[in-house]
Amino acid sequence: MKPLLFSIFLAIAVSGQSTPTQAQTPSAQPNIVFIIADDLGWADVAFHGGSAPTPHLDRLARSGLELESHYVAPVCSPTRTGLMTGRCWSRFGVVNPQNNQALPFGTLTLAGALKQAGYETCLTGKWHLGSLPHEGPNHFGFDHSYGSLAGGVTSWTHRYKSGPYSQTWHRNETLIDVDGHVTDLITDEAVAWLKDRSKTPFFLYVPFTAVHLPVDEPELWLTRVPDTIEGEVARHYAASIMHLDDSVGRILATLDSIGKRDHTIVVFTSDNGGSTAENRDMKYPDNDAPKGRLPGNNSSFRGQKGSVYEGGTRVPTLVDWPGHVKPGRVSAPVQIIDWMPTFCSLAGFKPADDPRWDGVDLTKLLLQHQPPSVRALYCAGPGFRESSLRQGDWKLVVSANKQADKLELFDLANDPSETTNLASKFPHRVAELLDQLKMARQSDNDSKVTTR
Repeated sequence: MKPLLFSIFLAIAVSGQSTPTQAQTPSAQPNIVFIIADDLGWADVAFHGGSAPTPHLDRLARSGLELESHYVAPVCSPTRTGLMTGRCWSRFGVVNPQNNQALPFGTLTLAGALKQAGYETCLTGKWHLGSLPHEGPNHFGFDHSYGSLAGGVTSWTHRYKSGPYSQTWHRNETLIDVDGHVTDLITDEAVAWLKDRSKTPFFLYVPFTAVHLPVDEPELWLTRVPDTIEGEVARHYAASIMHLDDSVGRILATLDSIGKRDHTIVVFTSDNGGSTAENRDMKYPDNDAPKGRLPGNNSSFRGQKGSVYEGGTRVPTLVDWPGHVKPGRVSAPVQIIDWMPTFCSLAGFKPADDPRWDGVDLTKLLLQHQPPSVRALYCAGPGFRESSLRQGDWKLVVSANKQADKLELFDLANDPSETTNLASKFPHRVAELLDQLKMARQSDNDSKVTTR
């Protein structure tokens, strides 16, 4: 199936669904702040029952809109690919965390589109779509960039895993050495950049490395962890969540102080579900982080980071825009690929060429709680070993097997924890979803883009 046809397929029953140029938009271009936590699980936040206090995020949840079924990829680079392109990450062959260049030069990215629409663009944090300086954010639409070109880094020395990409901290694609804790560095840069803005609309993308391993927090934050949280790794993990929450609060406070808060849409989400990996991963140099498994909390959802089950792909997501985004909660399934068409719609930007977006415009959902038409949400997992497709409340999970693929069917309305496989009870539903998933996979093969 050709890419354009698959884009149409993904938005099944699109009649009545607004396109980016049809949606009702505010009269002026809003500023956009998009914040991504790293490996933050569904119940790591207090507003979902987490034990670490998150007062700033809690306040955002009360004042804004919570997207209760917001889906991302199971791991980091694919999620970032989907955000930056509005397309399924698997179209680019990006299904794993990767150090090589993820996107071809010349790809229309979210930053590039907004820049064409007159926005100033900034990334401060983790890029993870190309680990060499000439593959960095400035080559993909960002005016200013700072942080890690590669993936998660050590908290104090800011080093990626040992090897050719270990030195990764940069400013505008020039590698640098700096002092300080990684969360503070990312936040300080974001705050400083915001304070320097004037009347031009801006897009600030803040992909934190918290709470990705190795978690190693300063004493200042460890002393603030509730006494009820026990164990060295658990306390560092809680401190990392609290530190992250405080950083979100600092960014929001800066928007208030420069008079931009009411004209800025703020989105907070995570790049995948929580992790229970070993914190002191010795692939990282100079790693003195406490030893033990991370206590990533995905509530009752099955799976974790790396899995296409709900625990790996359904993440806490908040949207706030005073006077525009209607507060509350919506359960309509949405996906990370929806943000590019949504932000382009709000910015009044229409690409000159068909961007072949797989995502849809969520403007009416955000402003009026009007959900998109029912569609199929496709998710390719690491190495294509797992994949899933959700349509309405039905979700099919396909796991690769040498003899025959394992097929699981879940009714998420009645079984959000994915405990009961209904495949044998509803074979026709399985066949229907499997046909659609095969079409999605074939489209990956037809449209896959290489970057080397």
